[in-house]
Amino acid sequence: MALPATLRRFTISLADSDREVYEQLDWRVPQHPSESERHLIARVIARCLEHAEGVEFSKGGVSDDEEPAIVQKNLRGEWQAWIEVGSPAPDRLHKASKLAPRVVVYAFKNVDALAASIVERKIHRADDLVLRELPTALLDGAAATLDRNNTWDLSVTGGTLYLTIREALFEGTVRPIPTV
Repeated sequence: MALPATLRRFTISLADSDREVYEQLDWRVPQHPSESERHLIARVIARCLEHAEGVEFSKGGVSDDEEPAIVQKNLRGEWQAWIEVGSPAPDRLHKASKLAPRVVVYAFKNVDALAASIVERKIHRADDLVLRELPTALLDGAAATLDRNNTWDLSVTGGTLYLTIREALFEGTVRPIPTV
């Protein structure tokens, strides 16, 4: 029998001055049994950084082969953005770039190798692909505080994340990685 997902609640006060997005977010996010805490935190932060109309966690989560971790579709159900978390295969990004007008990857390990494989594979519209490296120290610090109910204050200024969880402050910069 397969293990069930662990449901985690995130109450997030988001202040993204880079995009002028200020929201109170309340999400229930299932953590797949095979998903690490670091990956879950990366998914939640990526979802915050992409917060806009039509953006949501995919239905299948990390176990879905047909959709990315985060999707953005318009009211007609048409793809607006394909948002991956982690290190997706170049072939998956090639497929995504043909399906969605915008493809974004939030990676946190082997990022330079991923960028090199994107260039080497000659992914469709690779120059439009957005690759960002999330700060691992911030991810690991936040993962250490993970609970069933999580309350965060996340501020984004100049590409730097300031994440307050209880009394702890975690800080790190999201680094854009060129893919051409």
